[in-house]
Amino acid sequence: MNQSPESDIPVLIVGAGPVGLALAGEFGWRGVDCLVIEQTDGAIYQPRQDLVGIRTMEFCRRWGITADVEAAPYPRDYPQDNAYVTGLQGWELGRYKQPSMADQRPPPQSPQMRERCPQNMFDPILKRFATSFPGVEIRYRTRYEGFTQDAEGVATQDAEGVATQDAEGVATQDADGVAVEMTDLATGARRRIRARYLIGCDGANSAVRGHAGIEMAGNPALTYTTNVIFRRDGFEKLHNKASGYRYIFIDGGGTWATVVAINGRDEWRFSVVGNAEDRSELSEDEIRAAIRRAVGVDFDYEIVSILPWTRRELVAERYREGSVFVAGDSAHAMSPTGGFGMNTGIGDAVDLCWKITAMLEGWGGDALLASYQIERHPVGLRNVTEASGNLSRMLSPGDNAALLDDGPDGDRARVRVGAEISEAMLREWNTLGIHLGYRYDGSPICWPDGTPAPPDEVMTYTQTARPGARAPHVWLEDARSTLDLFGRGFTLLRLGSGAPDAAPLADAAAARGLPLEVVALDQPEVAAAYERSLVLVRPDGHVAWRGDALPDAPEALIDRVRGVADIAAEG
Repeated sequence: MNQSPESDIPVLIVGAGPVGLALAGEFGWRGVDCLVIEQTDGAIYQPRQDLVGIRTMEFCRRWGITADVEAAPYPRDYPQDNAYVTGLQGWELGRYKQPSMADQRPPPQSPQMRERCPQNMFDPILKRFATSFPGVEIRYRTRYEGFTQDAEGVATQDAEGVATQDAEGVATQDADGVAVEMTDLATGARRRIRARYLIGCDGANSAVRGHAGIEMAGNPALTYTTNVIFRRDGFEKLHNKASGYRYIFIDGGGTWATVVAINGRDEWRFSVVGNAEDRSELSEDEIRAAIRRAVGVDFDYEIVSILPWTRRELVAERYREGSVFVAGDSAHAMSPTGGFGMNTGIGDAVDLCWKITAMLEGWGGDALLASYQIERHPVGLRNVTEASGNLSRMLSPGDNAALLDDGPDGDRARVRVGAEISEAMLREWNTLGIHLGYRYDGSPICWPDGTPAPPDEVMTYTQTARPGARAPHVWLEDARSTLDLFGRGFTLLRLGSGAPDAAPLADAAAARGLPLEVVALDQPEVAAAYERSLVLVRPDGHVAWRGDALPDAPEALIDRVRGVADIAAEG
């Protein structure tokens, strides 16, 4: 097999799913060259995600692609109801009504709202965005084989000059990066490239994570589930239930299946939920029988794809090994109940990207990369746990022998089960706090102000400018959001006509090469939301520091937020 060396590249990303593509786009947006390799041809036969969460949409806003998401082929007039039914010809036990995307509006806490845009629609948008930058390259049909780095960050080589790795494929802390091996699946050619940083976005069974010696902790099998994509135009006409995004099927033995409107037209995802004990795969005949059981009538349809998969509750024990990082499903594998998986991964991408950029530009310190684990690992644990809780609530009806009976006993059972699951599932349908409320309490690159931590909300979200939190959204007088001020570098807000002079902090930032823009605003609503005269916001839109006066040593603040010093907050 041929082996050819290649020139160095700052960042190499393994995996061209939504998180890998978002990373590439964010790096390109920041002017950092990167290469993405993906062993498949990029075709998506089973969309694994269909909700673009509100925080992800805020990132899309700064990337300038919100209009592309809103223009996705998913019909914006399609109802988003979630219905609990015994069958599509049976009883409807309850329904959580949600308007179509055309009728929804952003909440007061954000300039955006969540969007229904399945992976086979969202990935192409992210790909177009990423490849709009000349420094971003995506190579499909290219398989990652492994990486190596020695104590000095120099790849070891065999007698033929081929990069090798040790028995465990474990990376060591380094200063110079990694050597990555890959295979062009079209030609069989083996290639090697040196990258300053390697990021694994290659899924729950991540090879990058495995080669880095990073273990996962948690429950490896919540359920063994089978997803079936089938195509049938006019599916809604087969039953008398009102249209909806999702139907959850419950019988006397509990919740056993769901049907989801994948594209709002003719493609549907049927899922047999399964359990954690039986991992046997369903035959096509068994799948068709299950669909017949749910729909209640015989009908013609085309099975597009079948995917047996394992629902997991796992988080990587660490997110970094030297110059190697994991993000997305490679770092946390969770039940899709709630739509947190990809959206948590996009948060990983934005957090990691600005920190790596700082290192490449020379103004970041050692604590900056260490903070990725410190900040994002708790978010992964939080969201994985919430997703598993949503699964438990979906499965909560349990056995109800009378549920399908005619007569008074059946009527009472249906009323009770409908009320119970409708109440339980409210938490999954209302998750603004999960998407917007994660905070980086205890981060070494935030300077706490001594205020008490607010509660970690799930169904609701109260904005706060406390250090570590997402900076609040407020509409500005020029119709922009405060969120539109953040992203390229650090932003120092001077709020009110009496705000202190920011020159000492700006000078300290300039002396260290840290990008900082000072923005003066004299708008009462902004001052009320941010609660201090001076607020320093990081490139990812999280508050790094706030106060009514500059600290006595502005240099110390700048050193802390760029990861050079870890000091106790004073004043």
